[in-house]
Amino acid sequence: MTTKDKIIAIDLGGTSAKLAIVSTNGEILQKWSVNTVVLNGGKAIVPNLIESIQERMDLYQLTTEDFLGIGMGSPGTVNHIDLTVTGAYNLNWVETQNVGEQFIEAFKLPFYLDNDANIAALGEQRHGSGDNASDVVMVTLGTGVGGGIIVDSQIVHGNSGAAGEIGHMTIDKDSGIACTCGKIGCLEALASATGLMNLTREYSEEYSGDSKIKQRIDNGEELSAKDIFEASEQHDVFAKHVVEQFGEYLGLGCSHIVNMLNPSKIILGGGVAQAGEYLRELVARHCDNYIFPALKGKTEIVIASLGNDAALLGAAELVNDSKLVG
Repeated sequence: MTTKDKIIAIDLGGTSAKLAIVSTNGEILQKWSVNTVVLNGGKAIVPNLIESIQERMDLYQLTTEDFLGIGMGSPGTVNHIDLTVTGAYNLNWVETQNVGEQFIEAFKLPFYLDNDANIAALGEQRHGSGDNASDVVMVTLGTGVGGGIIVDSQIVHGNSGAAGEIGHMTIDKDSGIACTCGKIGCLEALASATGLMNLTREYSEEYSGDSKIKQRIDNGEELSAKDIFEASEQHDVFAKHVVEQFGEYLGLGCSHIVNMLNPSKIILGGGVAQAGEYLRELVARHCDNYIFPALKGKTEIVIASLGNDAALLGAAELVNDSKLVG
C-alpha cells in the first residue's frame, strides 16, 4: 500500500507561481516555478499549474496515491470554504475563479486554498521565526503591507474572510498621503516600500541640509527602499530622519496589533525586512512607546527567516491540518 506522505504546495503570484513537493513533516523535497500567464483574463493560469504538476509527477514517477492533498495560496479575495478567488487583479482574475473545482477534477485529491499572506504567516509560525508559538502575526512589507493572523495555531479569517488587512489601518489621517485603496494615511501608504518613498519625496521638499540621498532626489535619480535604509545606516541625516519616521509609523501599527491581539511574536517579512536587525530594533523601539503598559515585554518583534519558502510550507500545512479535523 502506498503511503500518502507527500503534499503538493503552490504559491501563486502575479509573475510566477512557485510549486513544491513537500513531505508531511515539512521538508521541501522538490521545488520549481512556472510563469503566470495573465492574458485573456488569466484563464490559462490554473490549467498551466495542473499541467506542470502532472509533468513533475511523471518525472519523479509519482501518482496521486503518494499525496495527501494539494495546498495553495493566492492573491485576491479568497473564499477558503468555496475554494474560489475573486479580485486578484495582478492575475487578471476580476471575476470569481473556481480554482478548487479545477484541481479536484484533475487530481481527485483534497484541495485547500487560502490567501497568500495567510499561508506565509502559517509557514513562518510552524517552521520559521514563529518558533511554533500559538499566537503570531506576520506583517509583510513589500510594495504594500500584508498581514496574516494566527491564533491558537490557526489562521484567523474573520466574518468575510478578509481578516489581516493590516495595511489599511489608519495611522496618520493628517499625513496627506493617499493609499491605493482611496483612504488617507493607511499604514501601507506610510510604512511599505512605497510608503518609504512617499515619505522620502515629501520630506525632501522641505529639507535643505547636506545629504547624498537628497542630492540624488534633486538629480532625478530613481531610488529604492534599500538605498534609503543603507544611507540611514551610514548616518545620512536626511535618510535617518525619513527612516525614523517610517519606523514610528510601523511601530505604531505594530502596537495596535499588540494591544488588540497580544501575540507572542510579530514577524516582519517581505522585501523591506531585508534591512534585518536595523529594521527590527527600530520598529520594536517605536512599538514599545505605544503599547498598553500591561503588555510591555509580552510580544517579540522578529524578522522572517524562510523567505519564499514560507508560503510553500504554509500551503503544505493547510493540508496537514486537514488530518486533524478528519
